[in-house]
Amino acid sequence: WNSLPLGVHLSPGLFVFRRRWKKFLFGQAIAHSISDLSRHVTLQIGSLEDYYHFHHSKTIKRSTFSSRGPHSFLRMDPKVKWLQQQEVKRRVKRHVRSNQQFPSFNDPLWSNMWYMHCGERVRHCRSEMNILSAWQRGYTGKNVVVTILDDGIEKNHPDLIQNYDGRASYDVNGDDDDPTPRYDASNENKHGTRCAGEVAASANNSYCIVGIAYNANIGGIRMLDGDVTDVVEAKSLGIRPEHIDIYSASWGPDDDGKTVDGPGVLAKQAFETGIKKGREGKGSIFVWASGNGGKEGDYCSCDGYTNSIYTISISSATETGKKPWYLEECASTLATTYSSGAFYDRKIVTTDLRHRCTDGHTGTSVSAPMATGILALALEANPSLTWRDVQHLIIKTSRPAHMQTTDWRTNGAGRRVSHLFGFGLKDADALVVEAKKWKTVPSQHVCIGSSDKRHTSIPADQPVQMATKTNACADHADQHVVYLEHVVVRVSILHPYRGDLKINLISPSGTNSQLLGKRLHDNSNEGFKNWEFMTVHCWGETAEGEWTLEIFDSLTRIRNPHLQAKLKEWTLILYGTAEYPYNMVNSHHSRSRMLEITASELEPSKAAFYHNQMEIVEDEDEYTAVPGRHGSLTGPCHTECGDQGCDGPDANQCLNCVHFSLGSAKTGRKCVSSCPSGFFEDNTARKCRKCYKGCETCMGRNPNQCTACRRGFYHHQETNTCMTLCPAGYYSEESHKHCLKCHQRCKKCVGEPDKCTVCKDRFSLVGDSCIPECSPGMYFNMEAMRCEGCHPSCQTCAGPGREECIQCAKDFHLHEGRCVPACSEGFYPEEVYSLPHKVCRRCEYNCASCEGSGKNCIKCQEGFSLLSGSCVTNHTCHNADETFCEMVKSNKLCERKLFIQFCCRACLLAG
Repeated sequence: WNSLPLGVHLSPGLFVFRRRWKKFLFGQAIAHSISDLSRHVTLQIGSLEDYYHFHHSKTIKRSTFSSRGPHSFLRMDPKVKWLQQQEVKRRVKRHVRSNQQFPSFNDPLWSNMWYMHCGERVRHCRSEMNILSAWQRGYTGKNVVVTILDDGIEKNHPDLIQNYDGRASYDVNGDDDDPTPRYDASNENKHGTRCAGEVAASANNSYCIVGIAYNANIGGIRMLDGDVTDVVEAKSLGIRPEHIDIYSASWGPDDDGKTVDGPGVLAKQAFETGIKKGREGKGSIFVWASGNGGKEGDYCSCDGYTNSIYTISISSATETGKKPWYLEECASTLATTYSSGAFYDRKIVTTDLRHRCTDGHTGTSVSAPMATGILALALEANPSLTWRDVQHLIIKTSRPAHMQTTDWRTNGAGRRVSHLFGFGLKDADALVVEAKKWKTVPSQHVCIGSSDKRHTSIPADQPVQMATKTNACADHADQHVVYLEHVVVRVSILHPYRGDLKINLISPSGTNSQLLGKRLHDNSNEGFKNWEFMTVHCWGETAEGEWTLEIFDSLTRIRNPHLQAKLKEWTLILYGTAEYPYNMVNSHHSRSRMLEITASELEPSKAAFYHNQMEIVEDEDEYTAVPGRHGSLTGPCHTECGDQGCDGPDANQCLNCVHFSLGSAKTGRKCVSSCPSGFFEDNTARKCRKCYKGCETCMGRNPNQCTACRRGFYHHQETNTCMTLCPAGYYSEESHKHCLKCHQRCKKCVGEPDKCTVCKDRFSLVGDSCIPECSPGMYFNMEAMRCEGCHPSCQTCAGPGREECIQCAKDFHLHEGRCVPACSEGFYPEEVYSLPHKVCRRCEYNCASCEGSGKNCIKCQEGFSLLSGSCVTNHTCHNADETFCEMVKSNKLCERKLFIQFCCRACLLAG
């Protein structure tokens, strides 16, 4: 009769009773006597004196009712002072259990959705995409509209019908509004329906799965089940952009390792129109699968869709964070989601044709709609996000997590990035949190950093490097790029075997982007003609400096040695912002992630730049010597060690310091005679303390105590601060890297204090000077320093002369830089859009004067004759055939140009 576990409370007033009683008695002998009389088995309760545990063999072992008979008999015994029948109590083990607040759905395949949640019994489960956490915050994609560009979707599928949106759907192949796929025996057109289920399959409907954005509106564009042309693609990309938020595409050119192809003229225009006008000007979101050509050695940089700045290119990782066998590498990949892997890896469950479900969805086709569903959650959190905001958010919140590759690098802005996985695994929870508080990034600037049209030979097996320095259009305020987003290299290369080429781009911060790798199947002799390679690996870095394009022609096949590759031209195009894109108050998430990066992970060429951008918070705990303890070293200590000795001969083994200690217990400490750059000497504590971020030398730890700045920063001498960009009213003096004040009239200036680019109120920009605004008909005289009157023919002017008019007065025309009451002979007045006056244009050659148009002559030059408003030379004006020309003349056909050419003289005499 070993004791059962103590206690389960079933309901109020209802207990589970055991066949045991606890009694308070006087002495063991009395207990045994009572037990003999009542047929109980007796045991003392632990070490409690006079307390006994009675067990009756005839009582039901577990019951919802107490035992009245034996209970009453014992209570009547005068020797029993107290008794209690034992009830089972509920006690739980205090181990960590899964979060019971996470939802559970009745959809039958919910338990198989390993990429979204972990079951209690699953070990080593990966769910770093944090979709359930985003749901807990209340985001499920409500009011967000998604469409799948594919082979159609089964709109009446039980898991899709509730969220189906007819306005987000169209059949481009059949030219009607029904996106239902064409059915055949092989279910060839299942792709779109599978992708749609990932995004927006209904929840808790006891069917198939749960979509990532299970309350989003879902539609489909049927466009792959037929001939795909530029017109088909352009039409598909432009279906109802005012209604559709996200377009998801899991297709592209052949992933055969030899194709170089992308959107045509019309499709490119559709992309540009979408990002400019879609979503009421915020820009359509285009999500693209990066490609499945890994087995063929393909590179997605040869796919113009994933390689576009307008698309969000999504890669795949297996459940264990490894590279799938089908994955393509490229520098344009933005982020990653889970997908299938080898035959033993789990695949993705989703909806399927004919109202079915499947557990066999695979490839990067999985990842694009999975990313789309996560983005739908972010758009619900903040519908005001622009297309560029979305890309910034993805980069800021994606994480390397457990993605396994030796390809991870830290760029000059401190972000981890890979050619396989982009900026890492998408994090839905971090994305919605950041989206909710997001401030729109500054406007996009586009700068042609350099263009080199010199033909350069590319010898085999010898790397060729072309370096170019750029100021990132600093002299053009509307083009100036300080902080990078996308970087595009447009190249034209002649090559007998295109697949032998490898191309890299190295940024001023040292980030190396592989734009192209070897493609063994690519035997084309077409080379590249104005092909654009794009990288996002430099995102957040500064654009100014030296860029290097590196081309390597690897001789992997037999070919004519005289057929040498040649770079015809290359152009560097920089996209980004002139201002820092993030609200510093909201940058905690990304900053904390950057601080996890150890110094050893930084490439030497980037280490200095990275430390310029980010302040490393260090523990500054003092050296503490054990009382009475002195160094145990028998030999001499380092010369910088203090009077307490050392544990070894080096400067990092001192127990205290003569001059200053540098570092912390975590990063390692040592004694130094003077503090290095970036630190200041605290003489009281005898420590090297870190200057504020960006400071090379300083007088203290505050941001306004800098005396000199690190590379990439400018010193503001009035505030003693270091900054990456001089504020308005100051310009960057490059030789000494100072922020100096602009002229008092300049709101912004560049290079020199009086070289203004923007003027303060009540001043106007003339050239690069700001002059006071004068009233109409007046100009500012720089010598007299006052406003004076323009010439009477000028409405506005730059000086007193009639040739210095900017705009003409009423009833005057602009003629060769002057305002005149009438155009001279040989000219005619023409209205010009946006100008308040007419402009004199020259008449057509041989025309002495004309009217209304340069081709409508009313008088000819000497030696020419007027014929139907045109002037023709006299010696060429003859008839081709006299009889024919008489017929032309009599039938009044001379007004037609063709007959004038054949019958010039007859038509001339006819007037």
